Amino acid sequence: MRFLRYAGAIAVFSLAAFADTFTGTVVDVMCKDKDLASHTRKCAIGCAKSGYGLMTADGKFMKFDEEGNAKTLAALKASSKEKDLKATVQGTREGETIKVDSIALQ
Repeated sequence: MRFLRYAGAIAVFSLAAFADTFTGTVVDVMCKDKDLASHTRKCAIGCAKSGYGLMTADGKFMKFDEEGNAKTLAALKASSKEKDLKATVQGTREGETIKVDSIALQ
């Protein structure tokens, strides 16, 4: 039984070791081509069904997976920041999608 606990812990830490850190601006898919600095939290929450992603400083947009969309919506609802939604995302990139482990709005 102890072996299974250790093996499980090793597996969790191994997966975390492969996670990357991404920074940029969180935006819903519907509004990704608009002025991000003035894009509001209220709009992002209202457009949640389109999904979310991260626009990087170099102008590249990466969509979030479904779990990442749910985590982003929760973070937006908990935040008091109204616009310029900068974020740090921990996750794994799969093509043009980020499999989100965690998201922190700045």
